[in-house]
Amino acid sequence: MTDKAIAATRVLIIDDHPLFRRGVRQLLALEDSFDVVGEAAGGQEGIEQARLLDPDLILLDLNMKGIDGLETLRTMRDLGIDARIILLTVSNSPDDLIAAIRAGSDGYILKDNDPEEILRMIAGAMEGKNPISPELAGLLATALREESVADQRTQTNLTDRETAILKCLAAGMSNKLIGRELDIMESTVKVHIRNLLKKLHFRSRVEAAVWAVGHNMA
Repeated sequence: MTDKAIAATRVLIIDDHPLFRRGVRQLLALEDSFDVVGEAAGGQEGIEQARLLDPDLILLDLNMKGIDGLETLRTMRDLGIDARIILLTVSNSPDDLIAAIRAGSDGYILKDNDPEEILRMIAGAMEGKNPISPELAGLLATALREESVADQRTQTNLTDRETAILKCLAAGMSNKLIGRELDIMESTVKVHIRNLLKKLHFRSRVEAAVWAVGHNMA
């Protein structure tokens, strides 16, 4: 096995439209850093494939027959699947976006974005960035900030290091940049993020980042 194969991001595509799955596979093939290891035509099959293949990244459709994307997402997170999961959808509804972030999505990309932009955002997700289609990012921030007023979460149970990392998330920094900022390994950053999400009862770093901004931690 080559070093390139070892370093490649292993991707699972879950979408009930065969032609779209093929298009995404062809798009990812443009970058050597991606390796599509599986496809699924529905939520239940996707959950089974995720458990079997243990991918690094899951691209998930929102509107599917049977188990929809949100239920699939929640189930995967409840099962402890810690892959980066990005919703790739036609829905530009703020309610769908917020529900996805709350369910544990690491990003929300509209299918009608330019292919190059979709590929850029997907690649950014593997660097620790939070890919959200630009036209929806402001809506997410507004909605979650409004709800943060009544939020009883507190960061007092976080360690100093976790608090520092939460502030970096609020500033929109990737894992690599956080590691450089705090002079720690990127793998250590990931561990701290996992711990702070658990303590604050968040399912995704995106939700934690917006919450932190709403609490003036940026």
